[in-house]
Amino acid sequence: MSWTLTEDDLPDLARGAAVLGTGGGGDPYVGRLLVREAIREHGPVTILDPSEVDDDALVIPTAQMGAPTVVHEKLPSGTEPVLALRTLEEHLGRRAEATMPIECGGINSMIPLLVGARLGLPVVDADGMGRAFPELQMETFGVYGVPGSPMAIGGERGETAVIDTGTDNRRMEWLARGVTVRLGGVAHIAEYAMSGADVKRTAVPQTLSLALTVGRTIRFARERNEDPVARLAEALVETPYQHLRVLFRGKVSDVERRTEEGFARGRAAAVSFDGASKLEILFQNENLLATVDGEVRCLVPDLICVLEASTAEPITTETLRYGQRVTVVGISTPPLMRTPEALDTFGPGAFGLPHPFTPVEEIA
Repeated sequence: MSWTLTEDDLPDLARGAAVLGTGGGGDPYVGRLLVREAIREHGPVTILDPSEVDDDALVIPTAQMGAPTVVHEKLPSGTEPVLALRTLEEHLGRRAEATMPIECGGINSMIPLLVGARLGLPVVDADGMGRAFPELQMETFGVYGVPGSPMAIGGERGETAVIDTGTDNRRMEWLARGVTVRLGGVAHIAEYAMSGADVKRTAVPQTLSLALTVGRTIRFARERNEDPVARLAEALVETPYQHLRVLFRGKVSDVERRTEEGFARGRAAAVSFDGASKLEILFQNENLLATVDGEVRCLVPDLICVLEASTAEPITTETLRYGQRVTVVGISTPPLMRTPEALDTFGPGAFGLPHPFTPVEEIA
């Protein structure tokens, strides 16, 4: 069933999107403010269930691209993703009938809502990652046969570019990353234009609804003085993200972070409160691998989420700091994201990690 997203939903949606972003996807707070102003000016946004999208409808996902660290210093104006969408529509010779997230985490859960509010377009309740990933070819859309090209890029000064690499999504990512770096490290994009039938076949469904559920669950638990992590685990049992495992509790002891080639890369370490164990997380925009005392506890594509210890407020990779008290959890991904084809595209090997994928529920 379709539903209406209002300004009141945004804090919970942003919180849940930050959890699903697994440390990346960009700061949803910035996106939340942009969407809030767009809703105040243009009205609420209609969210469509994938089953309600006509098979022959044109759906064009929209997103932000670049290093999350850059967005803290280079705030978007809000016009860039609309520019990217209109540029791709002009190239295709057809108007979009809906937009959609490419990922449900971080700011990229918000960018399509901004576009939807500004243009009066519905937003499909689905995405192509089921979390956040750092590279454009890492989409269930591409895994199951939808090419990312042609794609359009919009810059803050009105710059546009169209990239068409046919079915080579990796090369599309490589070229688009170079353009984004030269636009200052962040840009906005429209890509993976597809039919409604392709949305139903290739997208991870109901992930905006999931983000809203995650955010609300954490807030309700805090308001009732309950354990938000325990309540979140209970809520996820009824979703395709069935398994939540607490991987570690402790204090951040070290963060090494650098912005290079359009990504935020690095590692973070934490020590347990009793000093007996050590956690290490590797990240490329998003958290990719969590080890405890050298043993793998969770790895991509399952979600590794760093939460503030007492509130379960999500902490992104660009806001990790020495001394933060954290609870780190692993969350299982849906079956659509664990097929051999999916793991070839965004499993451990795609990031050069020397570990075979093992579901988090079989490790922890």
